[in-house]
Amino acid sequence: MPTIVIASPKGGAGKSTTAVLLGTELAHEGVPVTMLDCDPNRSLTLWAGQSDLPEHIDVLSDVSEANIVRTIKAHDSDGQIVIVDLEGVASRLVSRAISQADLVLTPMRATTLDATIGARALQLIAEEEEALDRRIPHAVVFTMTKAIQSKQHKGIEISLREQAVDVIDPPLLERAAFSGLFAFGGDLHSMPAQGNMIGARDNARAFAMQVYRRLAGEG
Repeated sequence: MPTIVIASPKGGAGKSTTAVLLGTELAHEGVPVTMLDCDPNRSLTLWAGQSDLPEHIDVLSDVSEANIVRTIKAHDSDGQIVIVDLEGVASRLVSRAISQADLVLTPMRATTLDATIGARALQLIAEEEEALDRRIPHAVVFTMTKAIQSKQHKGIEISLREQAVDVIDPPLLERAAFSGLFAFGGDLHSMPAQGNMIGARDNARAFAMQVYRRLAGEG
């Protein structure tokens, strides 16, 4: 089954939040998920330690450049999805993970700075495609967005689409429940209520289903 790599050289872009939301929503639908924590901040490991892990999810820490490819292949079995949360730099570990990806997601806040730095991730993917002589499907997901898009957001999204960059709709909104995952652990279906839980669940599920569609070749 597919390997999804979450990659962005920009710190604070929402990589770990994207990984947790995607992993927990897929697991909630009954899909077995293995999450690899390759970020030195160990955000996934901290999340996993807050409470019992949701059903169908495993989190592996201490994944290094030396064993990243071997670890992905060991867990890339039928019926299972591997999600890799990477460090926020362009490194050999990041390149090796991207080389194994069936889909790369680049989280990006809707600001000119994030778009400029996030473009480096797209360039890194292009370099891996050239080295491997194969296409690596990838998409941008806007994170921490407002319900009403700013002119800056709209302009950045139009620019990306004009460059034939896949942009996932819906974006991940700025929600108390999303940040609350790292305080309480679990998922949006088990954690204590934080803000509009129905809206948060709907947003996360719609995002996860769009990712799943791309894995199924429907994007």
